[in-house]
Amino acid sequence: MSPAWESLKILSDSTRLRLLALLLREELAVAELQEILGMGQSRISSQLALLRQAGFVTDRRDGKKAFYSLRPALPPRQRALLQAACDSVADLPESAEDRENLDRILQKRRQLSEQYFNLIAGRFGKRCCPGRSWEAIGHLALRLVPAITIADLGAGEGLISQLLARRAARVWCIDNSPRMVAVGSELAKKNQLANLAYKLGDIEQVPLPDASVDLAILSQALHHASHPQTAVNEAFRILRPGGQLLVLDLKEHRFEKARELYSDLWLGFKESTLHAFLKKAGFTQVEVTVVSREADEPRFETLLASGVKAAAR
Repeated sequence: MSPAWESLKILSDSTRLRLLALLLREELAVAELQEILGMGQSRISSQLALLRQAGFVTDRRDGKKAFYSLRPALPPRQRALLQAACDSVADLPESAEDRENLDRILQKRRQLSEQYFNLIAGRFGKRCCPGRSWEAIGHLALRLVPAITIADLGAGEGLISQLLARRAARVWCIDNSPRMVAVGSELAKKNQLANLAYKLGDIEQVPLPDASVDLAILSQALHHASHPQTAVNEAFRILRPGGQLLVLDLKEHRFEKARELYSDLWLGFKESTLHAFLKKAGFTQVEVTVVSREADEPRFETLLASGVKAAAR
């Protein structure tokens, strides 16, 4: 059977088409797909296996969770056929319900993250926060250049920025937790740091203009992003030509409890994955290095990644 006929056969099943319509919008875990569609795990897994075998979707493992997404290299004709099939059923009640349930799932993701950071606002440094060792932070600080404009993305209370603001020209702290922004703003006021400002916003949609900062920092923030590549792309956008991005984040690990304890969406990243994020965004001179290994279980390791936004010719 030709690939075109095989694709038509795959798309003729309503469950598979509903799955593909969801994965066109978002990478989703099997459990999330179960909740959206109201179907059992075995049914969804078997249909995903067929879609993967047919080349429509790809999967990745993050600890014990399996996530599925549309295959990035889907041939144009196959993608056009899929899009046409999804469009043809978009007005059906089932499709509308699926979209509503997907929006609810994505909102739940955001709320869980916000609730965690609102809860611990004002208590950073008084509890275990993986990867936030002074050894790792010291490596980041050594890379700094004074009298520049800095954006601390996913800043939390902005402990790093509180230090940077004593030498930088301007520091912007971006965080999606209203409580974190309030606590950080109070700290800035208490420490008389007039050049340190907090903005409520998401690292995947940074509320700063294009080419407005000299240094962007993602310190233990990327593993909280739904779409890490988008966050790195945003850092690239707000940097001036010649500006630098520094990323401190956990190396890939298997400590599943991090999802519950720290509201982590990703169990760290491979060195090659961080490198690929920066290269795809457009950064040059990309480097990724292990800068910290914790002695106690679960023995978190911390990566420092850096890249430069090339100056315009």
